[in-house]
Amino acid sequence: MRQVRWGQISTANIGLKKVLPAMQRGKYCAVVGIASRNLDAARHAAKQLGIPKAYGSYEELLADPDIDAVYIPLPNHLHVPWSLKALEAGKHVLCEKPIALTAAEAQTLLDAARNYPHLKVMEAFMYRHHPQWQRAKKMVDAGKIGTLRTIQSFFSYFNADPRNIRNQAEIGGGGLMDIGCYNVSLSRFIFNAEPQRVIGVVEYDPQFRTDRLAAGMLDFGNGTATFTCATQLAPYQRVNIFGTAGRVEIEIPFNAPPDRPCKMWYETKGKTQEIVLPTTDQYTVQGDLMSQAILKNTPAPTPLADAVANMRIVEALVASGRDSKWVKI
Repeated sequence: MRQVRWGQISTANIGLKKVLPAMQRGKYCAVVGIASRNLDAARHAAKQLGIPKAYGSYEELLADPDIDAVYIPLPNHLHVPWSLKALEAGKHVLCEKPIALTAAEAQTLLDAARNYPHLKVMEAFMYRHHPQWQRAKKMVDAGKIGTLRTIQSFFSYFNADPRNIRNQAEIGGGGLMDIGCYNVSLSRFIFNAEPQRVIGVVEYDPQFRTDRLAAGMLDFGNGTATFTCATQLAPYQRVNIFGTAGRVEIEIPFNAPPDRPCKMWYETKGKTQEIVLPTTDQYTVQGDLMSQAILKNTPAPTPLADAVANMRIVEALVASGRDSKWVKI
């Protein structure tokens, strides 16, 4: 069975604790290398996860012909620069969300990727590949809730550590960039459309200068999506999808646990059905789907243009919050 040989650029915790172990369990993924700017750190991570190769620089990993594809969990401001370098080195790219700091920067990556049609580039919105979201999407598309009219979503956690990259404005920190991008993404995914206009209310931490509480409404013309995201609230996440004849509720929509089944509820005609999804690691699914696209030379599971469109909405919400008015897309 042929597998894609993956390497990770950086020793970021999300990779070490979630993504790489999940990909190592994949059918089509072989994690063969990890790079750090500190060789000792790379060697320690490699030993911890049983990865054959460790590199003392990102450039060294990219120069290795035994690496087919790279996973990039660097801080947000480094996503596009190192994705571009990976493409130039002939590597396929799976890059963490958000793909860029701005829509224009994301467009730069999309334009560059078109010069490498044989290489796949995808933003790592892992949630979309989980069976609960695939099920919800199919139910909505099949008319199980009637006509889709509105979506409500909530995503929050508490993190007031000034050393955490999520609280550093200059490198792309803040709630909208970290988790609000999920609220935007899921709304576009379920509506299968782009909003016509958006409005947002954004509150900033006076010390960090990052947004710590944001609420928004996306107007799709035939329906709406409303959301709240926050980095200094009690941890919580939930999604409700409403139609004219029913609704779908997802209990743990984003950080779906990899070690136990997930639940969702389907309510229609006064009855509520609990749907239990099989235990799934969404990072394993994401890695295998991307690897299959590479092996079969088929399009990436989510096109890079989707990442550009998502950044456009995040930017518009920030502008709306600043100017206190609707922003047309």
